[in-house]
Amino acid sequence: MAKLGGLVLSALAALGLSACQTGQGGGAASVQAAPPGMTAAQGAAYCSKLSQTYGEYVGTFGGYLGGDSRGGEAADLDARVAIANCQDGNYAAGIPVLQQKLRDAKVTVPPPPAG
Repeated sequence: MAKLGGLVLSALAALGLSACQTGQGGGAASVQAAPPGMTAAQGAAYCSKLSQTYGEYVGTFGGYLGGDSRGGEAADLDARVAIANCQDGNYAAGIPVLQQKLRDAKVTVPPPPAG
């Protein structure tokens, strides 16, 4: 089981490294904390709500990402990366992925916070 966790962390690190190298002009990509129209606090709360909804209705994402590691189908890699983005404060990257994952699973997407 520890081996799987190491593989997931390695994959996340590789994805993070490639994301940093794909900015326009060859420089590092800029990280936007919150999506347009949201404060960082609203982005954090909404990301948390989406992650919670995903974990409840779609797939578990394990204790190392703050989820429940008991039972249920495991979250796919894209969802895990989105949840990790949320935890790292990159709400603009995590929110749209989690929204789409919920839509794909035919789960009602919680509304974003009122601006």
